[in-house]
Amino acid sequence: MLIKISLLIIFFAVFIFVGIKCRAASRNVSGYVLGGRTVGPWLTAFAYGTSYFSAVIFVGYAGQFGWQFGIASTWIGLGNAFIGSLLAWVILGRRTRIMTQHLGSRTMPEFFGQRYESGTLKIAASAITFIFLIPYTASLFNGLSRLFRMAFEVDYTVCVVAMAVLTAVYVIAGGYMATAVNDFIQGIVMLIGIVAVIAAVLAKHGGFMQSLAEMSRIESPVMDGVYVSFFGPQPAYLLIVVLLTSLGTWGLPQMVSKFYAIKNEDSIKIGTFISTFFAVIVAGGCYFLGGFARLFNTAESVAAEGFDSIVPTMLSGLGDTLIAVVLILVLSASMSTLSSLVLASSSTLTLDFIDSLRKKHLAEKEKMLTLRAFVAVFIIISATIAIVQAKSRVTFIAQLMGVSWGALSGSFLAPFLYGLYWKKTTRTATAVSFCFGTTMMIVQLLISMHIIPAAGIAAIIFRNSLYSGVFSMLASLLLVPLVSLATQKSRPADVDAMFSCYETKVLVNARDVLTEKD
Repeated sequence: MLIKISLLIIFFAVFIFVGIKCRAASRNVSGYVLGGRTVGPWLTAFAYGTSYFSAVIFVGYAGQFGWQFGIASTWIGLGNAFIGSLLAWVILGRRTRIMTQHLGSRTMPEFFGQRYESGTLKIAASAITFIFLIPYTASLFNGLSRLFRMAFEVDYTVCVVAMAVLTAVYVIAGGYMATAVNDFIQGIVMLIGIVAVIAAVLAKHGGFMQSLAEMSRIESPVMDGVYVSFFGPQPAYLLIVVLLTSLGTWGLPQMVSKFYAIKNEDSIKIGTFISTFFAVIVAGGCYFLGGFARLFNTAESVAAEGFDSIVPTMLSGLGDTLIAVVLILVLSASMSTLSSLVLASSSTLTLDFIDSLRKKHLAEKEKMLTLRAFVAVFIIISATIAIVQAKSRVTFIAQLMGVSWGALSGSFLAPFLYGLYWKKTTRTATAVSFCFGTTMMIVQLLISMHIIPAAGIAAIIFRNSLYSGVFSMLASLLLVPLVSLATQKSRPADVDAMFSCYETKVLVNARDVLTEKD
């Protein structure tokens, strides 16, 4: 217990210290929200990775999909690394940085408003962001409950309140720069922690090869050895999970915003490799570990306690030092994601929603006060929802968490991607994508709560939020260009000037080159 408490105290002290030290970089809105667009590749890459992976993945997804797919769940982590990280940096990184600086955008809703010359789209995107980030944030708190009960036997409410207060302190004090520096520290902890935990857990069953042999003997109605097969027992469902958790990040405001702040061209190239390496180790490691879930859990225990109990059960027999490492690992993963979500939500509510609706825009000091106030408000709301859901098991809240990712990605991915690359993307197409993405996930929520029925093809699309989320994203990638071609009158007037930022001409002095002939 002394080891656990000591590590937690050090953990908390470091983050508060960083928040206080980074106050100087957060004296204005640009510094507070984007770190002045001067963040280097290491900090940006780790900020991207740690915002991506949280307790939801380590405790929830790794256990659930590891149980369902076996060792094949590792493909989810690799998809996160190569689609969610590598391709995201290659396709979105440079163009996002250049275009957002050219337009002066500080948030994703602000980008939509300026790229498509529509204040209505900016306000709508801001509302969607705020509404659907709250349940996503609340889910982070829930991911910690079982681990803290296992390690400390402490009340869940105490854990949530402590985590909320700590996050509020360093985000309010230091803004994006404090978040980025702490993300780097948390990322190092996550890299070391996941490797140590995998080695320790597999050692319980004689190491990797012996664990694999035992997994191959687990019976399944599909076929013998299916849980160690290449694609597992449900290849189609595995693909759905890979697409949502990988491609879905391209449309999440808290992820894309990392590209706004990166320093320069070289930083993007370096950050691409660092971010991909981080994702391979952390995401690949989490799902790889979850793939051995059936060695440590029985079907009866999972049915009784749910998927969230799987990973804590796997970790329960570790020594005190490793349990402390696991706690710091999960805290690091959760707090980095939480701080990113809080900053994204408070900035969009202040800059894109409230300031846009006022006749007289807020002054710089007023914006800073409002930003910090909404950081606190957002954390309080999210923590309250998490506590209420944990105490009462309110099904509405639990199901709303499942649709938040699909709603954000289904609404934003296509208009953001096409907005960076295609001049003919229109306001109308963007509005259609917003409506389609949110409507799909609201319908999913109603079906999941058995308020409305689903039959035929709808029963397939709305089987769960993973299926409907992927359908929403892929359909919007087709809808946006089709609607754009049919609604060219709503194309922004200054789009050529916007895209000129990619084609800037540079004049340099040239000298004559001496050759042998001369």
